[in-house]
Amino acid sequence: MDSKFRSDPVNRDTFRRIMQQPEGITHALRLMNQTSVLGRYLWVFRKIVGQMQHDLFHVYTVDQHILMVLRNARRFFMAEHSHEYPMCSQLAAGWDKPWILYIAALFHDIAKGRGGDHSELGCKDVRVFCRQHGIAAADSRLIEFLVGEHLSMSRIAQKEDLSNPEVIAAFAKRVGNERYLTALYLLTVADIRGTSPKVWNAWKGKLLEDLYRYTLRVLGGRAPDADAEVEARKREALTSLALHAEPFEAHKALWDTLDVSYFMRHEAADIAWHARQLSRHVGKAKAIVRARRSSAGEGMQVLVYTPDAPDLFARICGYFDQAGFSILDAKIHTAKNGYALDTFQVVSPTLADHYRELAAMVEADLDRTLEMPGPLPPPGKGRVSRRVKSFPIAPRVDLRPDEKPSAGCSVCRPATALACFT
Repeated sequence: MDSKFRSDPVNRDTFRRIMQQPEGITHALRLMNQTSVLGRYLWVFRKIVGQMQHDLFHVYTVDQHILMVLRNARRFFMAEHSHEYPMCSQLAAGWDKPWILYIAALFHDIAKGRGGDHSELGCKDVRVFCRQHGIAAADSRLIEFLVGEHLSMSRIAQKEDLSNPEVIAAFAKRVGNERYLTALYLLTVADIRGTSPKVWNAWKGKLLEDLYRYTLRVLGGRAPDADAEVEARKREALTSLALHAEPFEAHKALWDTLDVSYFMRHEAADIAWHARQLSRHVGKAKAIVRARRSSAGEGMQVLVYTPDAPDLFARICGYFDQAGFSILDAKIHTAKNGYALDTFQVVSPTLADHYRELAAMVEADLDRTLEMPGPLPPPGKGRVSRRVKSFPIAPRVDLRPDEKPSAGCSVCRPATALACFT
């Protein structure tokens, strides 16, 4: 299989038709990879066969990861797997050209290990592929976009503040239209789930879904309007409170102490839950700790309401560390009356089997920790995994003024500083 074979129009047409088949593509490409046909036909693919990925996330070699991502994308279009990816399957049902995602999946990491940005190098490779295989210009542009931007949606969803209208508007401008957004969302989910069985969780899925929905709204012509969004969330929260038979205007005492940034950073269901739990305790000196099953479908949501104090955030995090919980997300807010209203998303290996016991334990123990403050707890000395030992990274904290309080880091006091951990 030489350059003459690869440049033969008949062979190129055959490979293009393989990629466009409605069934059997995953099996076909895996068989081609096992027999070295794939690497000999796609010369750029040959360079990543068996290539290890030395990071904390990927557990597969590059070629196996690519085929895993392609398999995940294929499953979006299979009815028997719709329970695994409900929203992805729903979006895939209205997608007209699945093979666009398959080609993007095949090329998204194909330039790894060459030095430089593998997304940019992959764009050049897939552009040549599309031209050689007679793919229409519009489809070629979409595929090239997906390869070049395959990391952007994950990065924005996990590292930027989705309550900031400017973040959503900038991302909407980046994707341009609904078709590109949907394709990028599907590829991003397939990519994350193809890195390792342990990387994906329901919270990451919710962040990506939220970013998709917010961006879709902007692409539909609804310009970001913080005031309108806040009013909509308040109305939805009030409806939820009415369903729980809360007294008329019982929420007012709490809401009067909260500013716009709070309502922008919390969903209506969380706002209603906070009001139900705290409306009778506003301004009282006693710490309030409440826990419930996370609305994301995985983990536990913990609410802490207490007078603000130095080292409060560190003390709460220290408790979770000692209790064996991992913090997925933290929304930190300081009310106008000087109270901290903090919400944490936490997970634990035993949470699914012992949710009630662990929720009761957190409510009681964390309450005692806040009521009787002493020295900060020492950091846990748990067993370090082999992967972390192999990739020691010294933490660095960068503090600088935050001119946009509502768009601050989710683990910082909005009005004080922005902390970045690298």
